[in-house]
Amino acid sequence: MTSFSDLGLAAPLMAAVAAANYSVPTPIQAQAIPPALAGRDVLGIAQTGTGKTAAFTLPILTRLQSGPRAMPPAPRALILAPTRELAAQIGETVRLLGRRMATRVAVTFGGVPKGRQIRALAAGVDVLVATPGRLLDLMADRAVRLDRVEVLVLDEADHMLDLGFIVPIRRIVAHVPAQRQTMFFSATMPKEIAALADGMLRDPVRVAVTPVATTAEKVEQRVIFVEQAAKRRVLARLLAADAQGRTLVFTRTKHGADRVVKHLAEDGIAAEAIHGNKSQSQRERALAAFRSGRTRVLVATDIAARGIDVTGIDHVINFELPNVPESYVHRIGRTARAGAAGAAISLCDGTERPFLRDIEKLIRAKVPAMPVPEDGIARAA
Repeated sequence: MTSFSDLGLAAPLMAAVAAANYSVPTPIQAQAIPPALAGRDVLGIAQTGTGKTAAFTLPILTRLQSGPRAMPPAPRALILAPTRELAAQIGETVRLLGRRMATRVAVTFGGVPKGRQIRALAAGVDVLVATPGRLLDLMADRAVRLDRVEVLVLDEADHMLDLGFIVPIRRIVAHVPAQRQTMFFSATMPKEIAALADGMLRDPVRVAVTPVATTAEKVEQRVIFVEQAAKRRVLARLLAADAQGRTLVFTRTKHGADRVVKHLAEDGIAAEAIHGNKSQSQRERALAAFRSGRTRVLVATDIAARGIDVTGIDHVINFELPNVPESYVHRIGRTARAGAAGAAISLCDGTERPFLRDIEKLIRAKVPAMPVPEDGIARAA
């Protein structure tokens, strides 16, 4: 497949694809769209930044062209996402590609009042994008019904596992008709996720654009072995050495993210934090400033960072290594998106050596060490 015209998309979608400046299908799109258009269930293994949102959105919109309009408050398509940022991002893509078809889209997530979301559902929506917790709340309020769902999508399934959403997902799926099309996407495939997929999918077409648990090929990965007390100084040096670049810094905890921002400010480096204790408006402002370049350093936790779709992130710095090795794959996937190059540097103290060993076992590669930078970002040979 070399063009979207080869995929058999309807004329309004071809126009939408052209208006969105999509040039040629990405590998996940080229492999997933044809079976999805044929009504097959799809199991997609793909890292972030590979274009999988369009891979499930375009088949959904094609299907919505036929059949009756959605009856309030029962959507015809349901897309589940683990975080509010990812849900919002998916909603934007569905609206963009479905604009010429007058597709009605609603996005529901927690952290904001339910009133506007309930009114949108009552008016009727074709596609509902939701986080599991808020969707269960709306179901309990009888603000939404799932008995007319024709297409179910589970995106970032492995992160659903990290957030403890497996039981809520099973509760939601129990309300969706058994006769449906299901598309299931995950960057990694731990045993629990494989079991969930087995229970949701019927004779799926398996699509994998990268091996399970591999990291982006164009990410230059390095680790700096440093004592915990010296991490603040090392981070400031790394950021000072790349004064023009856009950097995403990861911490394990929300309070840790706030501490890093405070320490960077004391070192003369402006940064914003994004995590679960921030309000939705605060998170949106911080992300908008980072996306526009007004803020070049964003400090995030794993949960908040899922759904950050920002091009031109030069570096990902793990101020703290994740204690879940799969999270490392997701973290460094924030750079080197859409074929660009990027670098990921991890600061590893003595207590984190076991985390590093687990990561190297998962990615089946040793992360090269680099020296502590003095006046620039040193690179291992």
